[in-house]
Amino acid sequence: MESAEFTTLLKSWQQGNKQALDDLTPVVYRELHRIAVARMREERGGHTLSPTALIHEAYMQLVEHKQDQWHGRGHFFSVASHLMRQILAKHARARGAQKRGGAGQVKVELDEAAMAGPERDGLFVALDDALDELQKFDERKARIMELKYFGGLTIEEIAEVLAVSVSTITRESRLAEAWLQDSLTRS
Repeated sequence: MESAEFTTLLKSWQQGNKQALDDLTPVVYRELHRIAVARMREERGGHTLSPTALIHEAYMQLVEHKQDQWHGRGHFFSVASHLMRQILAKHARARGAQKRGGAGQVKVELDEAAMAGPERDGLFVALDDALDELQKFDERKARIMELKYFGGLTIEEIAEVLAVSVSTITRESRLAEAWLQDSLTRS
């Protein structure tokens, strides 16, 4: 579905058209599924939160979200990425993950920390905390990382969502990744 068509349906849903939500549901579900699979594709079989459960929880929160806040397809999926991050972080913390550090912690790569899973909960929580710190002084770089690691969006899609050039996203992504890697190494 084209972005303009998606936005038209989204706005129609905001105005109370229930048929628009019915038309959006399969498209949203497919996109959320793509994002969830991207988030969890490298997980081991023992993960207690399945992509389907992640999709359902995110979808329910999106449907309950204040609809008059949607500005278009990009904004909708930006919110979905943020919700998935919150869901995964809450899930990791609920399993009793220890925050940062502790004797014997090994250096990890950013990609590894971004993957949720029982054996990586502490790293995931550390990444979530590091993103919160990054957001305090550079909100756009934090959003770029959230959209990339939690939303599974490509550089081009992120550029569209944030309404900046691909080269800006590429440059800021490298800087944000370096900052996050340093933050994770220091923890």
